[in-house]
Amino acid sequence: MIMLTKFNSEAQKKGEFVLNAEIIETIEETPDTVITLTNGKKLIVDEPMDKIVKLVMKYRRALHQF
Repeated sequence: MIMLTKFNSEAQKKGEFVLNAEIIETIEETPDTVITLTNGKKLIVDEPMDKIVKLVMKYRRALHQF
């Protein structure tokens, strides 16, 4: 699971959510960062693509430590 922020969320609400990294199909910058899930749903987030890739890599490394 990775922590992300919804695009254009209000500063007071933060718009943070947790996404299951296993269901990410693609990540694009158009210039907004768009995550497409395996079910076809698209999410627009504040984080840049390279940060999301690093978060997913960290998540997967943590899974294989046990």
